[in-house]
Amino acid sequence: MPDPAALQEALGAVLDPAGLITEAQGMEAALSDWRGRYVGRAAALVRPASTAEVAAVVRVCLAHRAPIVPQGGNTGLVGGATPDASGRAVVLQLGRMNQIRALDAIGNTITAQAGVVLATLQKAALEAERLFPLSLASEGSCTLGGNLSTNAGGTAVLRYGNTRELCLALEAVTPDGAIIGSRDGLLQGLRKDNTGYDLRDLFIGAEGTLGIITTAVMKLFPLPRTRLTAFAAVASPSQALALLERAHSALGSTLTAFELVCDLALELVERHFPGNRYPLEGSRPRSPYGVLIEISDHEDEARALARFEGLLARALEDGVASDAVVAQSLAQAEALWSLRELISEAQAAEGQNIKHDISLPIGRIAAFIASTDAALAAAFPGVRMINFGHLGDGNLHYNVSPPAGAPAAPFMARQEAINRLVYDAVDAHGGSISAEHGLGQLKREAIRRYKSPNDLALMRTLKRALDPHGIMNPDKVL
Repeated sequence: MPDPAALQEALGAVLDPAGLITEAQGMEAALSDWRGRYVGRAAALVRPASTAEVAAVVRVCLAHRAPIVPQGGNTGLVGGATPDASGRAVVLQLGRMNQIRALDAIGNTITAQAGVVLATLQKAALEAERLFPLSLASEGSCTLGGNLSTNAGGTAVLRYGNTRELCLALEAVTPDGAIIGSRDGLLQGLRKDNTGYDLRDLFIGAEGTLGIITTAVMKLFPLPRTRLTAFAAVASPSQALALLERAHSALGSTLTAFELVCDLALELVERHFPGNRYPLEGSRPRSPYGVLIEISDHEDEARALARFEGLLARALEDGVASDAVVAQSLAQAEALWSLRELISEAQAAEGQNIKHDISLPIGRIAAFIASTDAALAAAFPGVRMINFGHLGDGNLHYNVSPPAGAPAAPFMARQEAINRLVYDAVDAHGGSISAEHGLGQLKREAIRRYKSPNDLALMRTLKRALDPHGIMNPDKVL
């Protein structure tokens, strides 16, 4: 076990005073996850200001056999950035490495350090009349390094892909303190580079278990001339899928987001955030589900709007949707998105719930919801289902809340049984138990039941090869 005093002294020798925190009060916020489900202890919190300092910290920790827990904006939902209770770990935050190093408007790339907040990255792209399309509810606090380490998804995956698809190159520090991916601090960011193994992809989605991402070159896109948003009421997930199929045919590559939201989720937002209102106030009764659709186009707005409204009109005529509204201003579009983005916070305000971030073959989502909702209702009477997510790419946030008015503790005590029922159903439908949040601590044990033993064995082989002493974010993922 590392000697905390000796470890702290060695860390102080490679960091400036602002880069090392050892007092309990200064470390407190870094020792628990966003939902407060996981709480740990640490020997130190370090905040390096450069890749060289990150490498120096890793070498110190390796020498002292001190575990390292990388942490971005600490917005994760699976405990992947929280240390254990031993007090041996060093939490490594990259918030001081928050510089945008380059923006190439001709090559459509942006080079940024891992501590850059996602919203800052979006703003820098916008100022150059470019689009960085990754968009998450936590974009005001999550960081690029965390996005890459979890291969974050968000609302625009349907058109632009996950974070992995947006990354051209990255610089990282390996568990032995070596810097890879750059030469003299420069990253190439080429769109074609067939010179051996793609080391970049080892680190994306690895949740900090194979090394620490410090800088990345990300793709930018031309800024769309037109962005249109609509909300449509549908009776069921099956109708939502029917509307999605029509949207693909009518809108093609301009279809940017297609989000499913159950009405109970919207009711929670209205209850806990009263400034938000259901967008189809004239519709009575309200439909059990709604879909939020966004398109972005390089054509003029009139032509894009005609196609959009034509799709919705035909859906209403054919009974695929019961009502719909197209935002007439940026403020109205933001109000529609606010309803969607506030769901997780509204759930937290409502009380404890059991979250599932799953992915399924898109065509199986309606059957999964119908059968699994019924199975949960039979096994756990009175549970409330909060189903929402990125229907267009098959990612469903399938959340289970206790019966209205019931105490949370007895319900949460049955979390393992509820998870097992849901995960078995996901597996039976050919899906994955983690779509975009990662495994962290929450799903570390469960994944053994659903992932191929050969796949897991190869993952362990890679982990041992790169991190033989097991210091990088131990007990996460594997």
